[in-house]
Amino acid sequence: MSQRFGERVRTALRTRGPLCVGIDPHAALLAAWGLTDDAQGVREFGLRTVEAASGAVGVVKPQVSFFERFGSQGIAALEDVLAAARAAGLIVIADAKRGDIGSTMDDYARAWLTPGTPLEADALTVNPFLGVGALDGAFALAEQHGKGLFVLAATSNPEAEGLQRSTGATGSTVSASIISEVSARNEASARNAASSTAGEWGSFGFVIGATVDWAAAGIAPFAPAAPILAPGFGAQGAEPADLRPRFGEMADAVIASESRSILSAGPADLAEAISTRSAEYLEVAGV
Repeated sequence: MSQRFGERVRTALRTRGPLCVGIDPHAALLAAWGLTDDAQGVREFGLRTVEAASGAVGVVKPQVSFFERFGSQGIAALEDVLAAARAAGLIVIADAKRGDIGSTMDDYARAWLTPGTPLEADALTVNPFLGVGALDGAFALAEQHGKGLFVLAATSNPEAEGLQRSTGATGSTVSASIISEVSARNEASARNAASSTAGEWGSFGFVIGATVDWAAAGIAPFAPAAPILAPGFGAQGAEPADLRPRFGEMADAVIASESRSILSAGPADLAEAISTRSAEYLEVAGV
């Protein structure tokens, strides 16, 4: 029986380590790579990154916006990159941060999480700030198809602190409430899944920045365990050695996302840069 998404991530982290390579073909990197600033350039950039990452890490994360800016041709390029990454056996997180209500959110989920669609990924980043309940259709679809969601919970951008750290009548911060609500869905999913076993990781994970102060954000270790997608490593300042001090008992669940810090190595040296950085994370993780 195939693993559920949370367990797939757990296996990938145990075998390949925490590093996730972001696929972020912004204009400056395209120029540095000698690629054209168009749909063909982002397609080539993405496919080269997939080739370099294959066999070295378990997870890649294409940033959708860098493809969307070229319209239909950019989306077609993204489709090729997603397909190549999944064919290479990589877990693919589409970083689209979708969030809406009703049938609109449901169709966002269908676009990214339905097997066989052109944009099929293994997981999708989603925005819960219209209410976690607004994502119910996405939770249901992900569970139906063995996919995952990464729910924004405590992001590292300073503009978010006022909202995410505000408290309601319960005294919990918005970030803590999101984690609590999504964790309850992971618990319910485990109870309802005939294939679930004790201690299995939930398939609905969280985005928690590597530079976030958990105490200041009002968040704490949670159960059941679920994957944590952690941007903020590399160019934003966090290093592999920060993994355990910053995430504590949740460190084994962290997917450490890096993009510019690795991609700036350029196409000729990219595979070596990924392997070298991955080895640093493997040492810290004890894999």
